[in-house]
Parts: sequence; C-alpha cells; structure tokens
Amino acid sequence: MADVHVPSSLDEVFRLLSDEPSATLFAGGTDVMVRSSPDMRERGPFLCLERVEELRGIHGSATEVRIGAATTLSEVIASPVIADLFPLLREALRHVGAPAVRNMGTLGGNICTASPAGDSLPPLYILGAEVELRSLKGRRRMPIDAFITGPGRTQLEEGEVLCAVVIGKEQGFNFHHFEKVGQRKAMAISVASLAFGAETRRDGTIVKARCAFGSVAPTVFTSRLLNDTFAGNTLNTAVLDRAVAIIREGVSPISDIRASMEYRRQVAGNLVMRLEGAGKDR
Repeated sequence: MADVHVPSSLDEVFRLLSDEPSATLFAGGTDVMVRSSPDMRERGPFLCLERVEELRGIHGSATEVRIGAATTLSEVIASPVIADLFPLLREALRHVGAPAVRNMGTLGGNICTASPAGDSLPPLYILGAEVELRSLKGRRRMPIDAFITGPGRTQLEEGEVLCAVVIGKEQGFNFHHFEKVGQRKAMAISVASLAFGAETRRDGTIVKARCAFGSVAPTVFTSRLLNDTFAGNTLNTAVLDRAVAIIREGVSPISDIRASMEYRRQVAGNLVMRLEGAGKDR
C-alpha cells in the first residue's frame, strides 16, 4: 500500500512535496479514491490536505471573499456569507452528490478534478472567480477559466497547491438560476447544466447577463455573443429562441454512457428556454 501523509500546515505540505514531487494531493478524497486504480495505490504516495488550517474557512475583505480550497461543500452551502453574496454558487453546490459526499468533498477538489460536469464550475465562471496557487516559488492568482485547460487538466504545476478560491463581492446580479439534468433527480452526474446570472430592471429588462454550461464541452462553455443576446431584452420567447440557436451551434458535447452528443445539445437549448419560466417565478 502507498504511504499517506497528513500534514497540518502548508510548510509541512511543501516540505513533503519537495521530497515527493509526484505525490497525489487530495482533501476529501471523493474523486481521487474513486479514480485510483490498484496500480496507482501501489505507486503513491498520497498527501491529504484536510487538516491544513490555512486551506480552510471563508473569509471576507472589503472587496472580495476568500474560500479555502479544503473547505467542504457543506461548509460553503451553510455559510451566511455565501448565501447572501453568491446564492448561485450555493444553489449549484446543493446539487452535488449526497450529503455524505458534500460533507467530505471540497471546493478545491471539485475545481482541480476539472470535470466538465463539475457542478461548482459554471457558477464560478459566471462570478469571475480566481484561484490562488502557492508553492515554494511564491504565490500567484489566475482566473478559473484560465486555470482549467481541459477535462482533468489544469495549470497546476509540480510542487504547487491550490490554496483558495477568491470571488469579488460586487457582482450586480439580482436574478440567478442554476439547473442540471441527469439520469435521475438526485445524486447524478450532470448530462448538461446551466448557470445564469443577470442584473435586471424593475420591468424585467436585462442590463447584463452571464451564462455558463457544464457537460457540453471540454471545459465550461461560455459565449460573449450569448451574453450580449440577453442585454437590453426581457426573457421572452424570441430572445430565448436566438439564444438557443447560439448555444446549440456553439457547444461541442461528447457521447458517453450517460447521454449522446445529440441529446446533450438538445438539453442545453432546453435549459435556456426554461429561463422564461424561472423569470416569471421570481
């Protein structure tokens, strides 16, 4: 069996990574242990981050909120700060797995897994989230859409740790919506998902909008043309028809055991059409 190290500080993490640069990092383990083959478990070692206090908790400044990468999904959901400032993220995380998975899984893990179906990713793209990375070389920040480069691929370098997710407080959205479609109503990996945030006037006219889709492209799918289609309009059928045409033309889904490429493309458009009903239910 492989060695498992459980450091209690970032200094200890970096010391261990200096000795074992190929170590597999994890926190909750809800993804890495499922993906670990017997051969991988023999190679090891594993580095568990769940006891590193610098990587946990939710802290705010005057302009932004910092969420530690090892903060569990349940802790993020339960945070009054997240509920108040980023209800879209909270709603998306409520769709992740079962309570046991949310109690163990972490926000940083959901990001580093870099699955196109990751439920946290579409809202984080909409919110303009940045990731904070640290190593013995120093610290750097980058937008999440630059950090994730493909399915299971990120810009994380050897010896580097994702320490936090940082989100600006001033978003301006007063309408948000998250919806996913899976093979069942709960505890399902998404076939397609939609996160939508908009600033609207009292008459329903959209000032600005951001739209992001999961499971329909190698990474989260966003489109400036799609966002611009909503600006200056209400969520009416004509506008949504134009948006559907853009999304079905732009996405590049795959066929797998959960759904065909054609079905995912159809569902992505259907999720957009459902925004009209979501707007009326506000």
